[in-house]
Amino acid sequence: MKHAIALIAALIASPSLAAPNTVSAAETAAKRLLMDSVGIASVKGRGETAKLARFYRDWLVQAGFAAADFAIEETAGTATFHMVWRSAKPSAKPIALTGHLDVVEADPKDWTRDPFVAVEDGGFIFGRGVHDNKFDIATLFAALAKLKAAGFKPKRDIHLFLSGDEETDGITSAAQAKQAAALGIELMLNSDGGGGGLDAGGKPYFYKLQAAEKSYADFTLTLTDPGGHSSAPGASNAIARAGLVAARIAAHQWPAQVNDITRAALAEAGRQRSDALGQAMQRIAADPTDAAAIATLRANPGTIGQIATTCVPTMITGGHAPNALPQKVVLTVNCRIFPGTGIAAVQADLARIADDPGISFATGIDWPVTPPSPLRADVTAAVQAAVSARAPGLNATPGMDAGATDSVFWRALGIPSYGVSGLFMRSEDVFAHGLNERVPASAIAPALQHWDIILKRMTG
Repeated sequence: MKHAIALIAALIASPSLAAPNTVSAAETAAKRLLMDSVGIASVKGRGETAKLARFYRDWLVQAGFAAADFAIEETAGTATFHMVWRSAKPSAKPIALTGHLDVVEADPKDWTRDPFVAVEDGGFIFGRGVHDNKFDIATLFAALAKLKAAGFKPKRDIHLFLSGDEETDGITSAAQAKQAAALGIELMLNSDGGGGGLDAGGKPYFYKLQAAEKSYADFTLTLTDPGGHSSAPGASNAIARAGLVAARIAAHQWPAQVNDITRAALAEAGRQRSDALGQAMQRIAADPTDAAAIATLRANPGTIGQIATTCVPTMITGGHAPNALPQKVVLTVNCRIFPGTGIAAVQADLARIADDPGISFATGIDWPVTPPSPLRADVTAAVQAAVSARAPGLNATPGMDAGATDSVFWRALGIPSYGVSGLFMRSEDVFAHGLNERVPASAIAPALQHWDIILKRMTG
């Protein structure tokens, strides 16, 4: 923390924040903030999320923001963060900037490096949450600090919300959306959505402005059996049955779908590529029934979620003793549901695919199914300006995120929400939620510029 404060002080003291040599100061501050934040294991339930919220607050206070304008609330094993940068003479309705404090759990035994100690190696910064979503929080905060130090005066109130359980049940996410609605927030810009793609050579080829996203639902499938002694197996075995059910669900392919936003996104991304995947993107945008194009997109992790609902078995528990027949097995199936498809319809499909009448279903987490946000001219222009500064000639294309974010709760309350991440990455380098999560260190400087342009356009 002492290093971060010293860097912020240097940033604020810089006499000319518009000069080229100050970019490196902001970049250094953002990098230090990112790496220090990874060292706080803000997994819900660990008790570290509130610590991260206080760390972020102290960082921003050192950058010149008023301590009285922060609110941190600890709740249910996690915490929320709220700051407001007040306009002296507001001429427009307030807007919100969002992200999340929490990260997915990580077991150090599985990783090459300690997941909660940020390490820079081979041009990458490694650590749990370094991508999702501490990178964009760090670059957004550094951009805000740079504007504050330069004497920038926003023309509308800027609210900064960080939720505490975006990676789990979304309770704080939903609560913050309600708070924003009560405050009259006009729109939300989400640091945890959208973003850019780099080709194999590291050249930007696509930017997605997240204007829609799939919904999230967990289903628990329970199988029970009388059990008995393992030396006397019968015709039914709950673990074996659950395995067959899991295999059937994993193999199932939901019907391909496109909507106006995904069609435009696939067509634009396809035009920027010269490979078979790019051709398939363009073909499915023109004809959603093109079987060969569907197969190509389903074979690619970066596109499979763009064309259909997906459901995958993610957890299984069962049995009670090594020498007894299992009496109960619980299978968890996680679904990312295409906009317009109801959760009840997906459950009915799962029951049909499972093909085991002995299964009982229960719904765990299920987030709202929401329509796309309207494509506001001010938002699209601001994002396009930021993308053009990074990659002249590249279009910012509205798109759908395959994974749900806090935005679903805001859209459900009628607040237009947009994912505007400043991170560009190659698809093969993306390991968010997985082992050895990483981001390119070289991505920090352009992300700072990205946020600087968007903030000035939207608030100044």
